[in-house]
Amino acid sequence: MHEPVMVAEVLEHLAPSRGGVFVDCTLGSGGHSRALLEAGASKLIGVDRDPAALELARAALSEFGDRVELVHSDYRRIDELLDARGITSVGGVLADLGVSSMQLDAPGRGFSFRRDEPLDMRMDTTTGPTAAEAIRDADERTLADVIYEFGEERHARRIARSLVEHKQRAPIETTGQFADIVRRAIPRKGYMRIDPATRTFQAIRIWVNRELEGLDAFLLRAATRLSPGGRLAVITFHSLEDRIVKHTLRSLQAAGEIGLTVRTKRPMVPTEVEIERNPRARSAKLRAAERNG
Repeated sequence: MHEPVMVAEVLEHLAPSRGGVFVDCTLGSGGHSRALLEAGASKLIGVDRDPAALELARAALSEFGDRVELVHSDYRRIDELLDARGITSVGGVLADLGVSSMQLDAPGRGFSFRRDEPLDMRMDTTTGPTAAEAIRDADERTLADVIYEFGEERHARRIARSLVEHKQRAPIETTGQFADIVRRAIPRKGYMRIDPATRTFQAIRIWVNRELEGLDAFLLRAATRLSPGGRLAVITFHSLEDRIVKHTLRSLQAAGEIGLTVRTKRPMVPTEVEIERNPRARSAKLRAAERNG
């Protein structure tokens, strides 16, 4: 079962004991939402792109009855979601970005190279091209740019060239094929701390799911929908996301137009106890802000 990351820190910054409507923009299996409801949120709107996550959360949160509403959508459509429900402002917004443990562990989703399975990688399996289709249709320069920008992989050009050479002979359809091509393209020099395919897998996943696209605009929209005293918390798992969140929140504070104050001068990170219990939490960073009341 997916264990939600930094629950105590989320509750500290969102303070659901104040009551009101809270939006969990990345519902997953509902762990953060459960914590918010148990700590006093009057109503919880849970949003996720992944239909499988919504089904899990629906069962996990059923005991809360009409205090919970689950929505299959993209969190970046927060304005549309709230307007459709006649909600002008909310007490808190949480976004736990990136791929979840549930998605990594689910067979057939293609997020992990630990199993050889179809190269899908879509968070929303109802729409958009799979990773295999995106790679098939992309030219060498596009692939190199994606792998360098989203994976921060210095061998991006070599990897892109290898992918193009391979797909000219046969389609790249499985995670095993993809990982093997990437590994062979990277020069091996002694011990490597992480699998050579890791950065490229991250890059393709971010690209396929448009994970960084519109993140800054979402933060502005979410902050604008906060009621006076309302709070926003964002958990990121890699430097590209964290950089956008850090700079956007600071810019909104400096602009002064919506009265936003950043609550975290530095990002909060998981405790050593949490990392020992849940190793996937180790790269998490939490940043939070509050709308002045």
